[in-house]
Amino acid sequence: MLEEKYMELALKLAQKGNGWTNPNPMVGAVIVKNGRIIGQGYHEKYGQLHAERNALSSCSESAEGATMYVTLEPCCHYGKTPPCTEAIIENKIKKVVIGSTDPNELVAGKGIKQLEEAGIEVVVGMMKEQCDALNHIFFNYIKEKKPFVAMKYAMTLDGKIATYSGKSKWITSEEAREHVHGLRHQYMGIMVGIGTVLKDNPMLDCRLPNTKNPIRIICDTTLQIPMESQLVQTAKEIVTYVATASSDTEKIKQLEEANCKVLNVHIKDGHINLQNLIERLGAEKIDSILLEGGGMLNYAALESGLVDHVYCYIAPKLFGGAQAVSPVEGLGVENPDQAFLLENQKITSLGQDVLLEFDVKRGE
Repeated sequence: MLEEKYMELALKLAQKGNGWTNPNPMVGAVIVKNGRIIGQGYHEKYGQLHAERNALSSCSESAEGATMYVTLEPCCHYGKTPPCTEAIIENKIKKVVIGSTDPNELVAGKGIKQLEEAGIEVVVGMMKEQCDALNHIFFNYIKEKKPFVAMKYAMTLDGKIATYSGKSKWITSEEAREHVHGLRHQYMGIMVGIGTVLKDNPMLDCRLPNTKNPIRIICDTTLQIPMESQLVQTAKEIVTYVATASSDTEKIKQLEEANCKVLNVHIKDGHINLQNLIERLGAEKIDSILLEGGGMLNYAALESGLVDHVYCYIAPKLFGGAQAVSPVEGLGVENPDQAFLLENQKITSLGQDVLLEFDVKRGE
């Protein structure tokens, strides 16, 4: 079906905004007139013009009487940019074909209604499944008001993320590590526990060209983070949150002077209450988090029901050792029927390594 080819192109265009538009959705638009594409565009960066306006401004001729294919319902409200419905009506587009409806209460069918009231034919639901999948993080954030959380770890074939001495560089190949940096670009935030900071002194940045760094979030119950750590030293360049239950006003002042954002959160069983932290981060408009912590943080996040997705990189190596570190530690479950269940498996080869992806199965 020729019309679907235009929506496929709109989807490809939308994906160019991956990592740049958060917490806004990725959107692509294609304008067709007399069987020819006369304009196309996508939402390039948060705060900048939306896909529909970019497509209209790129038109090689008048868009009057043309059809627009757009992956998401056009907005109809004033935000950082003016409403797209206004531009569509002004340019006398005849027909608009939409992939997904926008769940944002500011839009949610109002964009469609506004177009129809202006006499524009509207078709909704073309390639809906693909368009919905494109913006699953955005949809989750709008619905739940909290970030989509993906747990990521790399392990050997015998399930170890470090040797018995704690060494982990490097388990996976360069191809797998490059893929991880791609995830750091796509996700809005990256979270680790203080143990990872003290052990590795990481930067938690993205080292691929033409990418952005994620917001860094450190779970540090008692404010052990060293002022000389790379994370604190670079907090003026990369947004850095320190979540704590400590009331050490002097250390908090030092961190804030170093440009760290300190979040005082509730405590649970002697550790940071992750549920409370995730809610706070949602209020900070962080729509997605890549969890790159150790086994204890991973277990705490799973136990709290906060993990939505899992990225498991497996290297063709064996470490052995009863004391070697596992990806999910903590107390664990007592019986097999209490296991955290995963579904929707996806397998990708990355050089000599394998990436397994799963969604975390929710209770019925």
